[in-house]
Amino acid sequence: MILRFQGRDGQFRLTVQPKDQFTSLLSQEKLLTALYEKILENIPKTVDPSTVTLSNKPTGGEERLISSLKDVTVERVGLSHGDQLYIDYQQQPSLSNGHSLKPTSTVSQPHASSNRLNGAAILPTEDYPIAPPPLTSPTATIKNPWEVVQQSALDDRLDKQDGKIPRPKDQKMCRHGAKGMCDYCMPLEPYSPVYLADKKIKHLSFHSHLRKINSATNKPELKSSYMPPLSEPYYRVKRECPSGHPQWPEGICTKCQPSAITLQPQPFRMVDHVEFSSSNLIDSLLDFWRRSGSQRVGFLYGHYDHYDEVPLGIKAVVEAIYEPPQINELDGVTLQEWENEKDVDEVARLCGLQKIGVIFTDLADAGAGDGTVICKRHIDSYFLSSLEIAFAARLQAQNPKATKWSDTGRFGSDFVTCVVSGDEEGNISIFNFQASNSAVEMIRADIVEPSADPSAMLVRGEEEDDGSPSRTRYIPEVFYRRINEYGASVQENAKPSFPVEYLLVTLTHGFPLNATPLFTQTGFPIENREAVGESQEIKTLAKKLGFSKGNGTTGQEGGINAISDFHLLCFLHGIGILSKDEETLLCRVARTHDLSDGFQLLNTPGWATLLAILEESGERPPKRPLPSLMEARAGHTSESDQLAKRVKGVSLR
Repeated sequence: MILRFQGRDGQFRLTVQPKDQFTSLLSQEKLLTALYEKILENIPKTVDPSTVTLSNKPTGGEERLISSLKDVTVERVGLSHGDQLYIDYQQQPSLSNGHSLKPTSTVSQPHASSNRLNGAAILPTEDYPIAPPPLTSPTATIKNPWEVVQQSALDDRLDKQDGKIPRPKDQKMCRHGAKGMCDYCMPLEPYSPVYLADKKIKHLSFHSHLRKINSATNKPELKSSYMPPLSEPYYRVKRECPSGHPQWPEGICTKCQPSAITLQPQPFRMVDHVEFSSSNLIDSLLDFWRRSGSQRVGFLYGHYDHYDEVPLGIKAVVEAIYEPPQINELDGVTLQEWENEKDVDEVARLCGLQKIGVIFTDLADAGAGDGTVICKRHIDSYFLSSLEIAFAARLQAQNPKATKWSDTGRFGSDFVTCVVSGDEEGNISIFNFQASNSAVEMIRADIVEPSADPSAMLVRGEEEDDGSPSRTRYIPEVFYRRINEYGASVQENAKPSFPVEYLLVTLTHGFPLNATPLFTQTGFPIENREAVGESQEIKTLAKKLGFSKGNGTTGQEGGINAISDFHLLCFLHGIGILSKDEETLLCRVARTHDLSDGFQLLNTPGWATLLAILEESGERPPKRPLPSLMEARAGHTSESDQLAKRVKGVSLR
């Protein structure tokens, strides 16, 4: 006989025998029969088999789980030839909340729920938030991300602030008393366009943008369920389409194909300001260009902090610049494989820092002999070329921002891009940018590619270089809006190219008035500068730490401040002499300049091994005098006390 089945994703027919059973228990873990297999083959693969139900009516009928029909035949149910059944099911949890059904790691992680699987309650001190779990599908969302996603401490602090902009009482318009309030003096929202225009703030801060869209998405007066206000753009074909057709490129439908893209300037930015803790950071980067005439690339290490000049603003504070292996040329840079990237990131983590951006130079001497440079980037040319936007977008895609206000647990990136180039007056200036979220997704989806014209971005075709249809990328329609010569907003087709201004946002930068950098020392050779005759060696390390072949130490290079250099810390980590605990202590001394931690470091076995290596390299450690600070504390010491406190090593005063 033939039975007809109808579900949310279509209809199908099955040929069965009256004696066929719906299910039979073949093992303790799996329910499987020929009829059960046939039903599962005709529904999407993302369906949870344990939730499949059958009913005799579309709604209001008798609904039964197939798994409960054990040893029940088709004839016993009373079905005959041509009867129609209605099937219903639920999607697998892995695609609804972002968690995989299979364990991704053997390390146990705390469950963000009120009870464990065995029913035991989880104490409040044990229920820690976890980072966004790996998504089984790029479009999968996380259930209740505000409960499970762990964002930065800065974002948590900004979430607790109301962000309202206070206003004083207007002497002309306000008619109330000192404790009253009216429309002319009530606080403004952080996204107020009047305040932003008055302060000449071009872009909203991320948290101001979040408040703005959250007020429109979730309205308490509607008493509806809460919805995450943020959603990342997605321009790729959705995998595991619920329609049941073969995956793209074999099949595609309106449910899984991306919609047309309309580009507009991004009204907000993830980071508002870039602050360099010291001007020496830029001077050391420019020193390579002055000595070689070639360009240079470095990665920024620092931290994020609150920026007071913008409502609910965020600034990136740069504490160090690390220059990876690269081939430098007069008009560009070729990055090579960075083998010790994880080691440098680990040293930065021990110092309380993280990778926050990238910086590169684009300089050419004007030839006037007064130090001026050629202005390449201005309003009539470009500010960030299409190739540089693609480079920045890839780096931002590798460093996503975790946030509990997004349905996927992440939104955008805090990674910044800085360019050192000439301004309109011929001076060396810093330009700061971020690629927009649309630019990051378009680069990730392989929709656009850089062009020979730096001010234009090309839209890729659906054909490969040999003319065959592409099986790896789907190119939707791309449009952008602009103001024409009549002042009207019109929509233009982005093919074959469009201006790069739609793919970037600008940031401000500056230096603190009273500089207090984390690393106070400079002068140790910077890594990967063999092209200008600068290399990191043991002899250089000995000289930096205060060793000399004579019989004394240099006063300025000795002491605790001698190791307060990020490049020196990375070099010591690469030698591999110190243990993990000793490296942690070393980075704490370099960061805090604490005298007691410095003496503790002197008495570690790893530091003694380093001294032995310095002796073997031909550098003889001098006799170390008693620290002047200890003399001031003790008042007077005997000769035996001085010998007892004398450490065989470098003076970390």
